[in-house]
Amino acid sequence: MDILGGCFGLILSAIPIIFLAIRIEKDGGSIFYAQERIGKSGKPFTMYKLRSMVPNADDLKDTLLEKNELHGGMFKIKEDPRVTEIGRTIRHYSLDELPQFWNVVKGDMSLVGPRPCLKRELTQYSEHDKQRLLVKPGISGLWQVSGRSNLDFADMIELDLKYIRERSIRNDLKICLKTIRLVFFSKDHSGAY
Repeated sequence: MDILGGCFGLILSAIPIIFLAIRIEKDGGSIFYAQERIGKSGKPFTMYKLRSMVPNADDLKDTLLEKNELHGGMFKIKEDPRVTEIGRTIRHYSLDELPQFWNVVKGDMSLVGPRPCLKRELTQYSEHDKQRLLVKPGISGLWQVSGRSNLDFADMIELDLKYIRERSIRNDLKICLKTIRLVFFSKDHSGAY
């Protein structure tokens, strides 16, 4: 299911990626953003996204740590000053995630599963939190379709662990359909930042 879905997603996302790439590269930065993430069983891999921030965003992060709006092992700022104008739009509709279909085809990720964390976030995980690493990380998951960034870190962990306990092809299909509905048909994208 992941391989077929990943290939289908790559084909469908080719045109938006080309269009967005033209807009993104105007500031002289790279079109794609590659970042090391932690996958199943703690194995690191390179995750790809369309770049939605200024080219030196990683260098600026340390200056923004006190503005983090999530407690626990995650970093999020609703009005992050590093996000570009086009970046705000592509994040609003989760278009920055399209290149992750390549991660699915490669076998690093699944269509559905917990979001992959950063190495520095993993150092803040308790043994309970590390249970998220029992399965491949996903492009979407129960957390994303249940409130996303509007939920706190503890809620994210509990939803991810609930997904792992109740994992099935049927539930994955439900999450995929709900993701499509939220991205393309929902008027409320407040959790997408």
